[in-house]
Amino acid sequence: MRVSGKQWPGRSHVCRCESLRVRRAESAVDEHASGPLQAVALRYGSAASERLAGMTDLSDPKAALHHYLQAVRDNLIWKLDGLSEREARRPRTATGNNLLGVLKHCLNVEAGYFGVVFGREFSSPGELVALQAFEEDPQADWYASEDETKDGLIDLYRRVGLFVDQTIEQLPLEAPGRVPWWPPGSQVVTLQRIIVHVTVDLARHAGHADIMREQHDQAIGLRRENSGAPDDYDWPAYVTKLTTLAERFE
Repeated sequence: MRVSGKQWPGRSHVCRCESLRVRRAESAVDEHASGPLQAVALRYGSAASERLAGMTDLSDPKAALHHYLQAVRDNLIWKLDGLSEREARRPRTATGNNLLGVLKHCLNVEAGYFGVVFGREFSSPGELVALQAFEEDPQADWYASEDETKDGLIDLYRRVGLFVDQTIEQLPLEAPGRVPWWPPGSQVVTLQRIIVHVTVDLARHAGHADIMREQHDQAIGLRRENSGAPDDYDWPAYVTKLTTLAERFE
């Protein structure tokens, strides 16, 4: 892809979600349910049920979309909970994926898609990754620079979230926008499409964060207080079981 005649900086050799490189460019689970629903309630615990019960009216399409976008943000942020600067920054894959870098990338994605696409600009654009930064390093939004901190980037993400929330709250789902870094012929979008697009993008990165955090200290789940996994489970035995099964195949 190209933006303003320039080659879009990206990582074509790695299968990741598209990286946003633009700063300025043109029913709750019924407590009496039986069968599968009861199993879900038992597996995920009372905390999940309380959260479902306290949701906004999810019969409203915009409220439902907004809710799930916020849920992914919350997940991304808690994956950094309790980590030192070193642990948050440390590369954990062969391509340098790191927990703080994932969060930095995602906040820039949100700021762009819910900003420039709908003719809005974040209040402090200098805090975002500038387009020219990618001319020096195509991976500029995937790691924290020396003068950035974990807490600072989390704070920035929360402020970007408020900015995005304003876009969602002030515009109808059918509001038109334009994604200048998408190919000609597919640039015209609606707010609904962008909410879905960004939520899918962020959810994929949240999955990256899930695995990286589990590798670090075995912390798993949407929230620290409720992992969604069985309590007191013999995980080493489970891994051995799966390994034994796998080794039966070539």
